Amino acid sequence: MEVDPPSEEIVSRNTIYQGKVLRFNRLIVKLSSGRIHTREVVEHPGAVTLIPVMGDNIILIRQFRLSTGKVIYELPAGTISSGESPEACAEREISEETGYKAGMLQKVYQCYLAPGCSTELMHFYVATRLIPGKQNLDEDEAIRVYPTLLENALKMVKKNEILDGKTTIGLLLYDKLQERL
Repeated sequence: MEVDPPSEEIVSRNTIYQGKVLRFNRLIVKLSSGRIHTREVVEHPGAVTLIPVMGDNIILIRQFRLSTGKVIYELPAGTISSGESPEACAEREISEETGYKAGMLQKVYQCYLAPGCSTELMHFYVATRLIPGKQNLDEDEAIRVYPTLLENALKMVKKNEILDGKTTIGLLLYDKLQERL
């Protein structure tokens, strides 16, 4: 039987920066060996990614991301607000970013996006029975809806045209889920 590696004890925590969504902390930790080390951790409230399915199409979005310096393809996604459940966030985000309302949401996966430095837990939902509506973007968002066949989206992943990690995970996951049906 495998034994888990020992955990680390937090000796002290110093908030370096508190932003609107993120908090950057410098932690002093004590290892099981007794040695002291510094860890830097980004606290994030968690997020959702949606895999919206309409007929044979997957609904992607295109938006400019300042951190990449370019417009990229993504699945709709968003940060969970304080006191909000992941499912409520998913319902809100699909409507805001695509204009569609999900007639059915099914949670299919969750993972930490960067566990070496962040607490962000991403929840993945398949959204089906989409009902057309109107986009309700945040004031700082400019998003274009991009419906495409799953096979086209998977080709885009293989050709490095989709560079967003959560989108790649969501598309590959959905493709595998389809094989089981």
